[in-house]
Amino acid sequence: MKNTLRQVFHSGKFVAGFSIFVFILLMMIIYPLINPGNPLERIGVGTFAKPGTYVSLYDSVSSDRETLRLADADENRIKSMMSMEDRVSMVAWFTAMDISVEGVDMNDTDALLTMWRENYDEKARPAGMTKAQRNFYVRLNNSITSANTAEVLSVTETNSATGEVVDKGKIDKTDYVNVGDVANVKTLPLGTDNFGRDVLKELVSACGTSIWIGFIAGIVATLIGLLLGLLAGYLGGIVDDIIMFVTNIFTVIPSFVLLILITYSLGQDQRGATTVAVVIGLTSWVWTTRSVRSQVISLRNRDHVNLSKLSGHSLMRIVMTDILPYIASYVVMAFILQVSSGILAEAQLSLLGLGPKTTEVPTLGLMMNWAMLYSAHLNGSWWAYFPVILTIAGISFSMNLMNTGLDQVFNPTLRD
Repeated sequence: MKNTLRQVFHSGKFVAGFSIFVFILLMMIIYPLINPGNPLERIGVGTFAKPGTYVSLYDSVSSDRETLRLADADENRIKSMMSMEDRVSMVAWFTAMDISVEGVDMNDTDALLTMWRENYDEKARPAGMTKAQRNFYVRLNNSITSANTAEVLSVTETNSATGEVVDKGKIDKTDYVNVGDVANVKTLPLGTDNFGRDVLKELVSACGTSIWIGFIAGIVATLIGLLLGLLAGYLGGIVDDIIMFVTNIFTVIPSFVLLILITYSLGQDQRGATTVAVVIGLTSWVWTTRSVRSQVISLRNRDHVNLSKLSGHSLMRIVMTDILPYIASYVVMAFILQVSSGILAEAQLSLLGLGPKTTEVPTLGLMMNWAMLYSAHLNGSWWAYFPVILTIAGISFSMNLMNTGLDQVFNPTLRD
């Protein structure tokens, strides 16, 4: 055993895949300790908040202030206020006014603003432009000019009893607060999803659930495939015919179609993570059975097996001591592939809306489903789905690397 483990961990591919997988497992263990709480808790009222650090405006007003005079403060303020849609709208206004936009670079804020100030006229009535569109340009112009003209903002508070508005203070453009002095600061490395939930916390929890589903599915599929493969390969005859007849039936029927039909018939309320995992395992044992059977057929007439038969050993003992140890490495590799397939199957089911029920725990597939339903890929909210894709790819890649490394160690035709 010690020599076998030494050979396994001398395989570069196995070590690389194992390291990636262990890193993912450590993230699942450590991050909940750093950021505890319910991963499905809604912390945002809006949807798809961008990744970053969020500071409470309410608390920052009462925080200690320092006066800083930054040379490019106004320019940065204007840049942040002008989205790409605003820049496109400005160019559209120039075009409607027959002003040449040749050579205009929408990323050059200074040049675009200079051109806007020189040409914009609030009283202009471009042909074909509705009143609502003209009002939009008025608001856009006001927001741009206010960035330079509004030197001070007033902070007021309404008395709940009298309804009187009380002036609480002024905020100057040169007032700055230290983030460390603000009472409530929240860092969201991956922003929030369509429900206003912390995507990173949700992703870590979903990763653990999906791996759990993969492991249960892998165990179920491998045990069924191993049992049927051992019986069919060793006993042969009518037992082999019956098992292969059933196996061929399941081979003809696409396993994913069968999986869809079974999960759909269960209903949403009965589809827990464990139930879905068992269903995946019950529909993905076929290729393991056929592979184990072929391995056992090549072993059942070996000398050490015949010697056990002549010695009167029981069927169970022969299978467990004379056959199973010789295919153990193959079973382990099959299990790794079954786990990877189980994770991918759950993701596919959830994308179709047939995954585990959404009220209990998140899964990687459910996160993809939510992002798709709320059009995250269309509105540019990449943080809601791209990290999920990378996580699924990372888990599958690590397991396939481990499987390839084991194959190089135990397959005589692939050994160096």
